[in-house]
Amino acid sequence: MHGSEGVSPWVARWSHLIADGASVLDVASGAGRHTQHFLRKNCHVAAVDIAQSALDLIASGLSSDEQRRCRLIQADIENGPWPFGDPPKEQFAALIVTNYLWRPLMPVLLASLAPEGVLIYETFCTGNETVGKPSRPDFLLQPGELLAIAQRSGLRTIAYEDGFLTSPDRFVQRIVAVAPQSPIGNVHRPAEAVRRYAL
Repeated sequence: MHGSEGVSPWVARWSHLIADGASVLDVASGAGRHTQHFLRKNCHVAAVDIAQSALDLIASGLSSDEQRRCRLIQADIENGPWPFGDPPKEQFAALIVTNYLWRPLMPVLLASLAPEGVLIYETFCTGNETVGKPSRPDFLLQPGELLAIAQRSGLRTIAYEDGFLTSPDRFVQRIVAVAPQSPIGNVHRPAEAVRRYAL
């Protein structure tokens, strides 16, 4: 089941940018590998997935304290309404997206990122059709696509990779980017207000 494997090394590497106790949205959470990872950081996590069985699996492993800090939301985010309002009425300090791509949802995702919120995104890209699934262009990022999305949206890119990984063989793009202090769309940031982000 998606989300039952170990924590993505990319997510683990950049988790230090997300403060303990922060609000985190785990998009297409599957069985909750990243939901559980951020619950261990004392975060408040909303996990959204289309599969109730995946959410039930997450629920079965939560402690009583984790239950208080975790919302499990069954929703078809591709065909149904966004579960946090339209436009989003709730924003999060961090968005985690792995192995998932639905381009029409991208503006909603970015609108759900709070000022100075952290986006950690990793999914398959062009080239993956030569080694396995997914192979449809709808589910594969084009060269530089994540980077271009971040730039157009006024996010500050902290790290970006686009290439080939093994075990298993796959082509991926991944990015870590931070929203401006003011709401996305107003990207003016005085130089003295720019934060330092540990690499």
